[in-house]
Amino acid sequence: MKKKIISLMMAAALSVTTLAACGGTDQGSAGGAAQQAEDSGSGSESTDDAGKTYALVTKSAGNAFMELLGTGFAQAVESTGGKAIIKDPQAATADAQISEIQSLISQGVDSILVAANDPSALTAVLKEATDAGIKVLTVDSDVDAASRAFFVNQASTELIGQTLLDACYDIAGGSGQYAILSATSQATNQNAWIDAMKAAAEADSKYANMELVEVAYGDDEPQKSTDQTQALLSKYPDLKVICAPTTVGIAAAAKVLQDTGSSVKLTGLGLPSEMVEYIGEDDAHSCPYMFLWNMIDLGNLAGYASVALVNGDTTGAVGEKFTAGNMGEFEVVDVDGASQIILGNPFKFDASNVQEWADKGM
Repeated sequence: MKKKIISLMMAAALSVTTLAACGGTDQGSAGGAAQQAEDSGSGSESTDDAGKTYALVTKSAGNAFMELLGTGFAQAVESTGGKAIIKDPQAATADAQISEIQSLISQGVDSILVAANDPSALTAVLKEATDAGIKVLTVDSDVDAASRAFFVNQASTELIGQTLLDACYDIAGGSGQYAILSATSQATNQNAWIDAMKAAAEADSKYANMELVEVAYGDDEPQKSTDQTQALLSKYPDLKVICAPTTVGIAAAAKVLQDTGSSVKLTGLGLPSEMVEYIGEDDAHSCPYMFLWNMIDLGNLAGYASVALVNGDTTGAVGEKFTAGNMGEFEVVDVDGASQIILGNPFKFDASNVQEWADKGM
């Protein structure tokens, strides 16, 4: 597998054209498919000579993280001659995603890629899609393995958990209270990362003086994430660090901490464009550093994986390999009995590089 992640990030980010969120409607593709769908009045895609249509169901409308994912997805699909549909549910719920998936089944798309809001609630509708001959795969947040061909994972779950725990340890000075501000309580990826943080803490006495006081849920809503941050500050006067492994949550928490002049510091997973004013080592900034991966790259990989699955270049079986455009060759691997392809390692954003990446549109 090619793991030159930083160079890939640089190359992909230079070509970013962020899609505008269109809640509950087709964004279409970056090449104008949205207008075609709008002109048809049905929300479906006309097909070109390739005759293949690939769909992405994001977590929710208005999520910048998901918009970048969609940009990369559309780029990859269109580079192969296919058509891309991007569906943005109005809410970050399984029910909202189910409605979008049912619409795509009716349209007869060739594949459905979903960033799941719940690991099990989508099982029935994804089986319906599979029974209709549609290839199903997941990205960013997984479902039960039997419901999809494979999961396009941004990074190893264990590595993300370890990275976030080590950041809390470092920022707290090796001891003290920390809290986690997550997305929804059902979010597969969030829960897996948090479990990995807890497992790493229990496995090493190095973290014996670190106390996780609460896992709070902002449901990937800015206002609720703001409220949850304020509640954490009120409940835990000795709190040292908040870790928010969600781009919505970390941006909301950063503003609360910085606006109030709180001594509590922040880390987690965030977008540079949303966090640039909050990142710095001095007391005037709430977040010393954070992590993420290039969402354009993740969308690219998921788009190429969708095409490979539809064209029969892979079935999703462990050990199979396929080529993801100029990203190189990727192999389907087994992770706890479930098939995945993995983009690479988390990337650290701090005062030395966050503005550079924000300027590139990430």
